[in-house]
Amino acid sequence: MSRRKKLINRTDIPQYQIEAIARCIMPDILAFYESEEGQREFAEWKERREAEKREAKTK
Repeated sequence: MSRRKKLINRTDIPQYQIEAIARCIMPDILAFYESEEGQREFAEWKERREAEKREAKTK
């Protein structure tokens, strides 16, 4: 039996509306990250994140 992750919604927005919005924008998000520009930006973000982690360890 698979377990569903318990949702945490601390807003006044009903969960069904959040899920409806997510279903609408998900194709655009996926298309962006599959594009060259999206992959480049994601790689840059990962590099910045790793650099921040390294800096935090040295402090």
